[in-house]
Amino acid sequence: MSDELLPQVKQMIIDALRIEGMAPDEIDNDAPLFGEGLGLDSIDALQLVVAMEKEFGVVVPDAATGTTVFASVRAMAAYIAEHRK
Repeated sequence: MSDELLPQVKQMIIDALRIEGMAPDEIDNDAPLFGEGLGLDSIDALQLVVAMEKEFGVVVPDAATGTTVFASVRAMAAYIAEHRK
């Protein structure tokens, strides 16, 4: 189940983006990652793509897929759960 992945995904975001002073439980599962939520940008998205592939063996094939995958932590966890090797 993807909910079990939520803490791992949050930690991966913190580690991949080197976010100082933030704990996984401070990231809302359903908040947008870009814009109003965590305020991530396109460079952050590229770092998350690499981190997801490295940590979970999951590939985000294109920008359109990435838009859906990176909508929130919950969306990332669901995508990982579905596509994990």
